[in-house]
Amino acid sequence: MANTPQTSLGYSATGGPSNPETTLPQPEKSPILPPPISSAPPRFPPPKLQQDHIPSPSIKTPNLMSPANGVKTGSPVPHLSTPPGPPVFTSPVRPAAVPFRTSPATPQPVAFSSGSPLPTASPPHFSNGTTELQHQVPDATEETIAVGESPCVLFSAHKVLKQKKQANVPSLGFGALISPGREVSPGPQIIQRDPHRCHNCGAYANIYCKILLGSGQWQCVICRNLNGSEGEYVAPSKEELRNFPELSSPMVDYVQTGNNRSGYVPVSDSRMSAPIVLVIDECLDEPHLQHLQSSLHAFVESIPPTARIGIILYGRTVSVYDFSEDSLASSDVLPGDRSPTEESLKALLYGTGIYLSPMHASKQVAHDIFSSLRPYKLNIPEASRDRCLGTAVEVALAIIQGPSAEMSRGVVKRAGGNSRIIVCAGGPNTYGPGSVPHSFSHPNYAHMEKTALKWMELLGQKAHQQNTVIDILCAGTCPVRVPILQPLAKASGGVLVLHDDFGEAFGVNLQRASTRAAGSHGFLEIRCSNDILITQVVGPGEEAAIDTHETFKNDAALSIQMLSVEETQSFALSMENKRDIKTEYVFFQFAFQFSNVYQADISRVVTVRLPAVDSVSAYLESVQDEVAAVLISKRTLLRAKTHSDAIDMRKTIDERVKDIALKFGSQVPKSKLYRFPKELSALSEYLFHLRRGPLLGSIIGHEDERSILRNLFLNASFDLSLRMVAPRCLMHHEGGTFEELPAYDLAMQSDKAVVLDHGTDVFIWLGGELAADEGRSAAVLAACRTLAEELTEFRFPAPRILAFKEGSSQARYFVSRLIPAHKDPPYEQEARFPQLRSLTPEERTKLKSSFLFFDDPSFCEWMKSLRVVPPEPS
Repeated sequence: MANTPQTSLGYSATGGPSNPETTLPQPEKSPILPPPISSAPPRFPPPKLQQDHIPSPSIKTPNLMSPANGVKTGSPVPHLSTPPGPPVFTSPVRPAAVPFRTSPATPQPVAFSSGSPLPTASPPHFSNGTTELQHQVPDATEETIAVGESPCVLFSAHKVLKQKKQANVPSLGFGALISPGREVSPGPQIIQRDPHRCHNCGAYANIYCKILLGSGQWQCVICRNLNGSEGEYVAPSKEELRNFPELSSPMVDYVQTGNNRSGYVPVSDSRMSAPIVLVIDECLDEPHLQHLQSSLHAFVESIPPTARIGIILYGRTVSVYDFSEDSLASSDVLPGDRSPTEESLKALLYGTGIYLSPMHASKQVAHDIFSSLRPYKLNIPEASRDRCLGTAVEVALAIIQGPSAEMSRGVVKRAGGNSRIIVCAGGPNTYGPGSVPHSFSHPNYAHMEKTALKWMELLGQKAHQQNTVIDILCAGTCPVRVPILQPLAKASGGVLVLHDDFGEAFGVNLQRASTRAAGSHGFLEIRCSNDILITQVVGPGEEAAIDTHETFKNDAALSIQMLSVEETQSFALSMENKRDIKTEYVFFQFAFQFSNVYQADISRVVTVRLPAVDSVSAYLESVQDEVAAVLISKRTLLRAKTHSDAIDMRKTIDERVKDIALKFGSQVPKSKLYRFPKELSALSEYLFHLRRGPLLGSIIGHEDERSILRNLFLNASFDLSLRMVAPRCLMHHEGGTFEELPAYDLAMQSDKAVVLDHGTDVFIWLGGELAADEGRSAAVLAACRTLAEELTEFRFPAPRILAFKEGSSQARYFVSRLIPAHKDPPYEQEARFPQLRSLTPEERTKLKSSFLFFDDPSFCEWMKSLRVVPPEPS
C-alpha cells in the first residue's frame, strides 16, 4: 500500500462491496419527510459512485457525476494500492487502447455489425484555422456541466482550482469515485461500430470535441491532437452532428457481440448462466446445521431455473455431489490432506457423474442433498475440527473449468459473467493445503501462517485467472482466522463476510452473492488533461499488464485490470494539479470495458468537463460533502491496517479538520481561532462520525470484525461507503411517515421510534413510552422493519436488522453510534436539531433527564477541543 502517494498511485483490492442501496421508499410504502432546511444533518443523496483519496486532494459529494469521468494522463504513474498492502508499481502505467467492456443497464443481446474501422492515419496537429473548429453541440457544454452528470463517476468537487498551491491542500484534496459496474437508468445510447479514437493518446471522440465541419476532423480534448474521422463527421452544420451519440451525450456504450477468442462458440440462447458452486462446511453442530439447511433450501428456491449449481462438502475429505442420481444424495470423495492430483481430477471430470446442473433439472436433487446433511458427531471442539477448505476450493475450480478443450474437441462455451464459488464456513481452515494449526501455541505457527497466507493468495489469483470469484460467508461462534481466509476472497475479486449465525442475514447474503455480478474481463482506462496528476487509486483491481491492452503513440492513460465487474464496487481516485492551470476547463475520460452476462463486449465511455476557477469560495461551493467524506475516509482507512493504526488515524482526522479550517476557513475577529468553512459543514460531521464509528472508533470489539469492515469499505460502492461512515437517522411519526433527522441522540424521544441505517447494521430503537403500548409498538415496529428492508433491498452484504427497546442492554449499540448532542447548550441543540422546537418544555425536560453521563464529546465539543469554531448549520 502506498502511504505517500504523491508521485505514485496505490491500488487496493478488496472483497466486492454491497449492492447499491435503493432509494427511499415511495410515499405509499414508507413516506419519509425531508429534514428541516435549517438543520445540519448529513445529506444522503441517491446511490452514487464512490471514490477514494489517499493523497491530499479535496473532496466533496456531488449528487450526480459530471458528464464524463476522467483520469489523469500525466507522465508520473500512480501506484495501485490494495487494502492490506498492494504492490507498488514503479514503472509507468501503460495505457490500454482497446475499447472498454461494460454491461448496459439492461443488457440485450445485440446483433453487431462491424462498424467503420479506426482511422489509421493521424492528421497533423491543429495549429491554424481555429475558427473553423466547431463544438459538436452548440453551447451544450454549459448544459452538460449542470445536468449531464453520470452516475458512474462522482467528483469531490464540480470545479477545479487553477492555482496548484491552493488546489493541492492535502487535508481536503480532490478526487473522484468511479463505479464501472453501476446500473445506469436510463441506459446510455448504444453504438454498434468501432469508436473514433485519438491516434496520439487513445482518447475517444466525445461531446466536448471541436469538429472541422468541412473535413470531419476532430480535436482531442486530452492532448489537443487533430484526428480524422474517415469522413463520418463531415456535416453541413453543427446541429447535424447531434445524430452521432458520442457527440451529443457525455456517456455512450460501444457494443460488439462478435467474439474472436479462439475456440469460442456462441451459445444459441440469450444467456448461458455462469455456474455457482457451493462449498459447505460439514463440521457443524446441530443448531448451526439446522439454520444452514433452511438458508440453503431457500437459496435453491430463489435462483433462476437456468442457473447451474454444484455442491461440495468439506471436512477431512472433499465430497463432490453427483446430480445424475435423482433418487438419493450421492457424492464422489477425494482426500482433503493434499491438493487433488491430476489423475483424481481426470477420474472425476471424465467419469459419468454430473457435478454442475441447471436448477430446472436438479432442484429436487439439491433439496435432497441439503436434507441429507448431518451434524458433526465427534466430541471435538469446533476450533479443533479438521476442515480442508483449501482443497475443497481447488476441486470447485476444477469442476467449473471442466474438461480441457482438447478433450472436448476444441469446443468451449464461455459463460456470461464470472463463475462464482460461495464458501459457507463455520470454522478455520485447519487441514490440508493453506491450513494453520488448531492451536496458536503450536511451535511452528508463525511459519505455517505465513505459508498459508501465500498459498491462499495464489489460489485466489488462480481463480481470478479462470474468471471465478470466491465469496466466503462465515457464521457461528467459532473464530475462522480471518487473516488466512481474506487473501483468498480478495485476490479473486470476492468478499469475506461474518455473520452471527447461519440464519436470516446469512441466507439473504447467500442469495445476493449469487446474483450480484454485472460482467467479467473488466478493464478500466482513465485519461485526463495534462495539468492533472492521478496520485492514487483504491479499489478492486490491479495494474494492467502491458500485453493486455494496445498502446498509442503518446498514451499516458492509467490502465487497471478489474478483479470483477459488479454494481457493489467502486474505485477511489486521488488527484492533484501538476502545475497552475491556464485553461478554462479540465477534461476527464473514463473507459470501462467488460463482457456482460449476454457475452457482448461493451466499452462504456464517460467524458467529464470541469471548469477551472481562481476563486476559492467558488470552489468550496462546488465541493460535494458526501463524496469528499467518502474519499477522505477511504484513503484514511487504507492506512488503518491494525488497531494501533486506527488510533493513529483518529489523530490524523483531528489534524485534517484543523488544517481545513486554517486553509479554507475564516479567522474569528479578535481571536486566534478559525471557523470551519460553512460550505463544508456537512463534511466536518461526516469526519466526526468516521472518527468515532466502527471503522476507526472502539465500537467494534474484535479486530477480525474491524478488518472485514475495512476491506469491505475500501471496495464498496458510494452508497454503502457513505452509510458506513455516517449513519442515517429516520424518526417514525403517526400515520406511518418517517422524518430524516441528524444522527444525534436527541432523536431518542420516549414516545418515538427511530431507524438508524449504518451500512452493515440497521438498528430499530423503540422509546419506553411507545414500547409500553404493545399494540401500537407492534405496528410501529412492523413499519420500521419494512422501511429497513426497503432501504437495504439490494445492499450486499445484507445488513443485520436489530430491534430493541429503550433502556435495554442492547440499546447501547444504537446509542454509541449517535452524536451525544444532549451535552451541548440549548441554543446549539436547536440550531442543529430543529425538531426539538416541536417539543413542549415538559417534553424537553423529560428528554434531558433521560440521558446518562459519559465522557464522549459532542460534535461541538470535539471541534472546540481542536481550537476550531464549529461551522454554522447548513
